[in-house]
Amino acid sequence: MFRIAWRRSVCTSSGCEHARLLTAGICGADGRQLSSGGNARGFRLTPLPQAGDGSPLLHPQPARYLSPSVSMSMASGGEGPSSTPHRHTNRLAKEKSPYLLQHAHNPVDWYPWGQDAFDKARNEDKPIFLSVGYSTCHWCHVMERESFEDEEIGRMLSDNFVCIKLDREERPDVDKVYMTFVQATSGGGGWPMSVWLTPDLKPFIGGTYFPPRDHGRRPGFKTVLSRIMEQWRNNRPAWNAANRCFQQLAHSYEEEYGGFRDAPKFPKPVNLMFLMSYWSVNRSTSEGVEALQMALHTLRMMALGGIHDHVAQGFHRYSTDSSWHVPHFEKMLYDQAQLAVAYITASQVSGEQLFADVARDILLYVSRDLSDKSGGFYSAEDADSVPSSGGTKKREGAFCVWTASEVRELLPDVVEGASEPVTQADIFMHHYGVKEQGNVAAEQDPHGELEGQNVLIVRYSVELTSARFGISVEKVNELLAAARAKMAEVRTSRPRPHLDTKMLASWNGLMLSAYARVGAVLGDKALLERAVQAGYFLKDHLWDAERQTILRTCYRGDEMEVQQISPPISGFLDDYAFIICGLLDLYEATLQTEWLQWAEELQLRQDTLFWDEVGGGFFCSDPSDSTVLLQLKEDQDGAEPSANSVSASNLLRLSHYTGRQEWLQRSQQLLTAFSDRLTRVPIALPEMVRSLLAQHYTLKQIVICGQRDAPDTTSLLAAVNSLFLPHKVLMLVDNDDNFLCQRLPVLSSMSQQGGVATAYVCQDFTCSLPVTDPQELRRLLLDGATDTQAE
Repeated sequence: MFRIAWRRSVCTSSGCEHARLLTAGICGADGRQLSSGGNARGFRLTPLPQAGDGSPLLHPQPARYLSPSVSMSMASGGEGPSSTPHRHTNRLAKEKSPYLLQHAHNPVDWYPWGQDAFDKARNEDKPIFLSVGYSTCHWCHVMERESFEDEEIGRMLSDNFVCIKLDREERPDVDKVYMTFVQATSGGGGWPMSVWLTPDLKPFIGGTYFPPRDHGRRPGFKTVLSRIMEQWRNNRPAWNAANRCFQQLAHSYEEEYGGFRDAPKFPKPVNLMFLMSYWSVNRSTSEGVEALQMALHTLRMMALGGIHDHVAQGFHRYSTDSSWHVPHFEKMLYDQAQLAVAYITASQVSGEQLFADVARDILLYVSRDLSDKSGGFYSAEDADSVPSSGGTKKREGAFCVWTASEVRELLPDVVEGASEPVTQADIFMHHYGVKEQGNVAAEQDPHGELEGQNVLIVRYSVELTSARFGISVEKVNELLAAARAKMAEVRTSRPRPHLDTKMLASWNGLMLSAYARVGAVLGDKALLERAVQAGYFLKDHLWDAERQTILRTCYRGDEMEVQQISPPISGFLDDYAFIICGLLDLYEATLQTEWLQWAEELQLRQDTLFWDEVGGGFFCSDPSDSTVLLQLKEDQDGAEPSANSVSASNLLRLSHYTGRQEWLQRSQQLLTAFSDRLTRVPIALPEMVRSLLAQHYTLKQIVICGQRDAPDTTSLLAAVNSLFLPHKVLMLVDNDDNFLCQRLPVLSSMSQQGGVATAYVCQDFTCSLPVTDPQELRRLLLDGATDTQAE
């Protein structure tokens, strides 16, 4: 993708608004796309100086002021000189451009493009509104009459922005730069061009013509201005952290294979989830597009790499090389949980079946190899095992790797219809990079344990493999699937690696989220039933109801029963936080309020045990425990997210479910406690930055009124679950369940329309008009703008 020169610094000192602001900006009043005057790809942008160096990014010319005796006043629309007295005269009256002179008597404090305007923006810390057109532009005249001659809009512009008028024919250089931004971020372009800039001239929102007032779901110019003003005043702390986190990740991003360092490479799902959340509120910017590309490319390359177990599913711990080829072979429960969520999110964002398939495969592995009959999940599988060739010395990866001779012996069948005589092994070895001498480089095998062995890695697409051997794509897929099944069966006869059957509350909470979220997106009842089983396991085996305490761990006994040590270890902060998050996800997946009730109960207990009343935030362990000499607060999202990061989101979500405003305030206090870390090194806390963004993007409440398992209710829920909506809570109002209505009385006023399931999309319980059609609900959630009625 091409990169606009400001790609890593836009929005550094301003808030950004959702792409919905641009929906009106790419169409004229008749709904047709405006002329863009040609494609902007025919020129190359020169590198711009970085913000903060004191030099104007576009080398503007100084403003030219003429004496009043030679100034000329022009009527709107390019008409001739007028002697009619004017109520307003601004500094454009001193310009010579006919276009600028047309605006000389607007009630707007217009500046020409120049240093005076830039200095004012910097000195007063105001965003710049740049309006670009030319004197014979019809829609420029329309927008002037409707908006720039409006006294109220003029005051909004003059009081809150530094307003610059620019004649595109005088300054095509400036016009081309910002038109490139508008075209890249909105999908269209034209004049008048309306762009909002930071004081250092970085664009953050752009469009073309805006009508003066809202029309249906199309935001008017006043609404756009109000939203940008609110974002500028209130959301810059969040955006500064978010943009800095993005920039730091972009700086460390490895473009060829994805990931965020050369080697070793760790999956880091917290980074990937941040990037997709960042995209969700920056869809209209080049940074947002780049963030999404970084996340999807990394997930795709990991899925194709050797870190992904192509025979028995699941992901190994990390890759020892930059191409995700040779892994460190242990498999951790917390990796499977977070990666399943990341892959299903990627499927929502992209619509690619590959990502949904990988998410499902991860849970297949967990269900088969890391699940206890009680409903709990085991912690890990070891990297080392005894080779099937014999001996007692364990080797890393022995359970997973293959020699070429093993593959040939296992897959000897000749493939009919190929362009040359080949066996199933030939096709498999080509596709997965199997070599006669092994495919692991010596530098990736310091102990010589993988000599002559092959770690499977997808080297070619199915289409390329199909072309190579002259057989259909469908046939290739069948051959590869059959081969993998045979190899999986062979694996079951190999000595297995050690299985850590300890069941940790925190990691089980993470996996609960994974089954709930993947099951909801895929509409898979079996996965949702497994999630419910995991919820009951936590309540039955890791919750001491008498002491109101989460227990840290339990174990598998010799008779496959669940055992507990005496005395049991009490849970830590991450146990509470991850379980609460899992319960909230389980509620949204099943809409059974018993899980919401327990989440509320656990949050109250977490607050009592771990909250720091003095400094804010949660301690990692109970501060009343005198045996722990230091009370710590984790400030790093690493292989697992920090419990404080997850708690910030939990508190916000619970405040919307329960009406407890103290939880909203506590979430804000928590973020304040980590504000220095978020400001200086946000890349250390990408999950907390996501929570910070959620604070500033008021959560949407999506309320479904209907019978829980009825087809019409299910259809509306499927529409919601098909989308990645990081800033939402989902609720069901069912006549059989009063839990939510007791806590949120406003829900009692919402009902089915015409006897069918009905959805309301609300913010602060000011709600959209009711929707009964799933596609209309999907459009409503995608557009982000609603026809509202107060509830």
